[in-house]
Amino acid sequence: MLQATTPIAESQIAAVRAFNRFYTHIIGTLREGLLNSEYSLSEARVLYELATRLKSTAREIARDLELDPGYLSRILRKFEDVGLLSRKASVEDGRQSILKLTRQGKAAFSELDQRSNDEAQHLLERLSDKERIEFLHGMRSIENALDARSSRAPYILRQHRPGDMGWVVHRHGVIYTQELGWTPDFEAVVARIVADFIDNFDPKRERCWIAERDGEIAGSVFLVRHPEEKDTAKLRLLLVETSARGLGLGKALVDECTYFARAAGYKKITLWTHDVLTAARHIYSEAGYKLVKEEPRHSFGVDVISETWDLTL
Repeated sequence: MLQATTPIAESQIAAVRAFNRFYTHIIGTLREGLLNSEYSLSEARVLYELATRLKSTAREIARDLELDPGYLSRILRKFEDVGLLSRKASVEDGRQSILKLTRQGKAAFSELDQRSNDEAQHLLERLSDKERIEFLHGMRSIENALDARSSRAPYILRQHRPGDMGWVVHRHGVIYTQELGWTPDFEAVVARIVADFIDNFDPKRERCWIAERDGEIAGSVFLVRHPEEKDTAKLRLLLVETSARGLGLGKALVDECTYFARAAGYKKITLWTHDVLTAARHIYSEAGYKLVKEEPRHSFGVDVISETWDLTL
């Protein structure tokens, strides 16, 4: 970040302070509970870090949020007391504990995340299209000016919302055509899978996760009931945008499927993929899936080897 070469005028300092007062009032950070919840701003920020990191330790969170370790310890202890957080000893460093949200903790974050989305939507709805573009551009300009790391913002995983299914079909069609040369009939297959998911969605046994990064959708995955095997789930439509690859996002999406499948009482997860999808196959192998069936075929305009992988839970 470039340093100022001329003295800062008092009017400029006053303008920054006025903006801070204005914006903290707009987003409600001075209320006793953030977003009309039971959590303070600091607690909500810690909850966000726990939900969006693959692995968390108290030392890392305290460092990255610049929180006093004692203050953070009290927040984490509160989360444990109300059943939002669990700990286990780190394999790499026995002095540290790996922090992980429980199912109750994930639900609490999901609700808070949705409230935050709703409030942001309400704020943007007050603006015209032109004002909205200028507003978002201004926010990005401030972020880029003050934080050179802003382009490496973490991702979040959430459940699907209206409009997400169209994105899933569209991006599968675009990416698989650009990267593999597949024909539009693959996009038609994706559309049928998505339509079937919406038409027959069972929230107790099925789930779609959408990944977001820097406010944009970066990936997706589905876990659905097997149509013929009661105790088996199917993992479908794993996708990670090119710009978000290398962050462990694919692994995180697959892991969410595993956690949910176990909690839902499934005994096995099965999936269908192709030999050319090497990155996805590596993720499946690392997650414990075993290749159980191979079949050469001509699909989507190319010769491929169709594969079935299973994970016993």
